[in-house]
Amino acid sequence: MIAATEILLAGGRLAGLSWGHEDAPTWLALHGWLDNAASFSRLAPLLVERLNIRIVAIDFSGHGKSQRHPSGADYAIWDYTQDVLDVLKSLGLERAPLLGHSMGAGVACLVAAALPERVERLVLIDGLGTLSTPAEKTAEQLRKGLQGHRRRSSKAPHYADVESAIAARVNGGVTAIDAVTAEPLVRRNLEDDGKGGYRLRTDGRLLRPSMVRFCPEQVQAILNAIEMPTLLIEGDGGILGDREQAQRARSALRPLRRRVLVGGHHLHLEPAAVAAVSEAIVADVVDNS
Repeated sequence: MIAATEILLAGGRLAGLSWGHEDAPTWLALHGWLDNAASFSRLAPLLVERLNIRIVAIDFSGHGKSQRHPSGADYAIWDYTQDVLDVLKSLGLERAPLLGHSMGAGVACLVAAALPERVERLVLIDGLGTLSTPAEKTAEQLRKGLQGHRRRSSKAPHYADVESAIAARVNGGVTAIDAVTAEPLVRRNLEDDGKGGYRLRTDGRLLRPSMVRFCPEQVQAILNAIEMPTLLIEGDGGILGDREQAQRARSALRPLRRRVLVGGHHLHLEPAAVAAVSEAIVADVVDNS
């Protein structure tokens, strides 16, 4: 197994993990909400070996080992596009393939639509486009956001040991995940609390409701604007499936190639599914290079 190397980017503002040789073609990997760069710890070594590439997986702002946003700042999904651009600049890359999972897939879509000259290809894992709010519910969404932002942030959860933290993620996650799959994510999100236990690094402000979201028509327009080769890998137990919103999103992205594999939302991190995810990506690259 190819070992990961810790990496700092954007003047130390962003942290991440790197696999492969620095002089190899570089792919940028973008994780999901409340996850971190370790999301790709099982998939990246397989892709690096098969495709002779380098993969740099970042911790988005407020996640993993990256710095948090300053006091008073928000975490809107479009803010993460700045993380992507800052990392490309740090790596000296004019363009690169983007490998995104869930929220990271949404961020990748935003960058690809707005700045297509910076994105070579898209590989999206169980995510397509972004969350949206119908225009007629804008005031309702703003109300949720304002109320959430006015509430005092709770202290970071503390855990007696790593196993307790993993159990909390398994039992309290937004999407289903088992302990083996969650372990790399949880370990990277923990830091010593100085009292013999652990606390989460993740910025609690990430849990606040968004003040504003794109409306469905805007998301459709963003997907319509994407022209580069795009592979979407879904888990048959993931979050997309035959939901109406997912069907609209897939139909909006014209160059889309879709593969549905056995697995859940984190199928690229599930030990039983990651090899199939790797094979699907490798085959797509070979067939569409």
